[in-house]
This record gives sequence, C-alpha cells and structure tokens, in this order.
Amino acid sequence: MSGLHRSSSASLKNGLPPQELLDDLCSRFVLNVPKEDLQSFERILFLVEYAHWFYEDNSVENNPSLKSFTLKEFTSLLFNSCDVLKPYVAHIDDIFKDFTSYKVRVPVTGAIILDETYERCLLVKGWKGSSWSFPRGKKNKDEEDHTCAIREVLEETGFDVTKLLNKDEYIELVFGQQRVRLYIIAGVKDDTAFAPLTKKEISEIAWHRLDDLQAASGDVISRGITGLKLYMVAPFMATLRAWISSHPPSMAPRHDLPLKGEDLSALSSVGQVMLGMSVWKAKTSSTGTNTMITESQSNKPEPDVLVDVGPGKSFRNFRFDTASVLQAMDAGFSA
Repeated sequence: MSGLHRSSSASLKNGLPPQELLDDLCSRFVLNVPKEDLQSFERILFLVEYAHWFYEDNSVENNPSLKSFTLKEFTSLLFNSCDVLKPYVAHIDDIFKDFTSYKVRVPVTGAIILDETYERCLLVKGWKGSSWSFPRGKKNKDEEDHTCAIREVLEETGFDVTKLLNKDEYIELVFGQQRVRLYIIAGVKDDTAFAPLTKKEISEIAWHRLDDLQAASGDVISRGITGLKLYMVAPFMATLRAWISSHPPSMAPRHDLPLKGEDLSALSSVGQVMLGMSVWKAKTSSTGTNTMITESQSNKPEPDVLVDVGPGKSFRNFRFDTASVLQAMDAGFSA
C-alpha cells in the first residue's frame, strides 16, 4: 500500500480511490466522531466499516471505474492513507482479527414477523448469500434491545414495527458468545408493502410457511423441507410454535394455501402470489453494473372483475397523441 499519495488521474486508471476521496472518508467517518469512539480499535473498526459501506454504496455506484473492496482490503487502504491510523499499520492483521472476533460477541436483535393467520413469517435474503433469515442486526453502543430491533427491521424491510412490538414478547437464544433476541410481531397483513431502506444488504423479502421451515435439526445453518437454506431460523421454531399454540390468531387458517412441502413450481403464477412468496426483489441491470432495480410484488391476485380503486393501469399508461392535438388546434385557429 505504499505510494498512496498519487494523483487522482493515476488512481482512477488502476481503479484505486484517489487520495482526496480517502481523506474525505477518513475525515467524515473517523476523525469527526466523539472521543470515546476512538478509545478502542473495535470502535474504530466499526467506523471504518461505516466508511466502507458508504464507499461501496455511493462512491463505487456513482463511479464504476472505482474498485470494489472487501472490508479487510478497505481497512488496509484507509489505515495506510489516514494519518491518525498510519502508526498502527504494522499491527493491522491483529487488529482486524480481534475486530472480527469481537463482532460475533455483539448482541443481535430483530423480529419474527407473522401474518394474520400465524401460518407464515417474513424472511429476508442477504445481498450476496443464498440463506434466508429473520430480519435482525447488531446493537449499537448503549442501544436498547427493542430499539435495535425496530431499527434493523425498518432498515431491512422498510416496515416500522414500533406500534406492534411488545417488549415482553420475544425469543432469546445464545449462540457461542452472542445473544440473539427476536421480538414476535404478529398479525401483519400479507399485502403489506416491504422494501429495504439500505443499499446492497437485502436481495429479497418473502413470506414463508412455517411448516416449510421445519428443519430436521435445530442447527444454526439448516434447510427447510423444501430445500430452502436457512440461517438462525431453525433454533427458534420450537419456541415459536409453543408461543403460537398459546396465542390464537385473529384470522382463521388459509385453506387456499398449498399443503406442507408442496412443489411451488406446479402452481400457477396466481397460486404462487397467493402464497405470498416474494414480496420484494432486487435485480442488477442487464449491463452488469450495481444499479439496483426493485420489484415489489403484491400478495393478492388481480380481481377478475373491474373494481374502482382509483387511477388504474390504463390511466397510468395513457399518453396524449400530441401530433393529432396540435393538428386539431391548427385547424380550429385557421377556421
């Protein structure tokens, strides 16, 4: 990482961020923070992680010529370019190792969101991975459990559970040295609109039947009976089932849903929508860039009869025939 004080043009040619950009990131995320956040390398590395997210989500997206980095690569880059961090470059491997170890001890909170029948729950899939999990995330310093859960669910699904969250209704488990608390949010309408507020963190949001999530074991990493890859889902299922058995849903079970384990590929598109599978999905553009196109899908089939629900598809697709209008105006004025 020597020779970082290079010209902007030279940097852009090899994809490395120019020194001005690195200085800005260092100043914005590392230097201008409360002193207590600079008293440990764990806190400093969290700040570097925020800078990394900003770089990937904004700098790289707005300038495709910039390289994308892993967190470790970006940490090395910033330590080598930021004057206050340079003295610790020789120890960066140990610092990063301690940070990754510390991260798995930070408490996590989130939510198990159930539909009105308590037959389905909402799961999210990470941006790069293939596993599905409950929306959740790590607590910030001095943040209360329920506050973290509200924030994380909002960030990952765009849904505010503030009014639905009961501080006493949760399932808490410990994995190694990490405590995970998931609040039970029950009775959410299946046609609720979901869409993450953060970039490149969530790739898909979907309702899934609890029956299909029942794994053969309660392992952290498991597969449901349909083959769905799950992360931190199976260990919560037994306690969740017990909670549901003592809290009858306000809506009766949906008998129009397929039986447990039924092959979804055999269903019509309307049948799959009735299942409420994918309610939001992110795509990359056809050019292969990181531009994100969101696809929000309703969980309800289109009605067979015309219902007056305001401006419909025909109205939204309406376009004036400008040439004909101008021609008619000219004819009117010349008459």
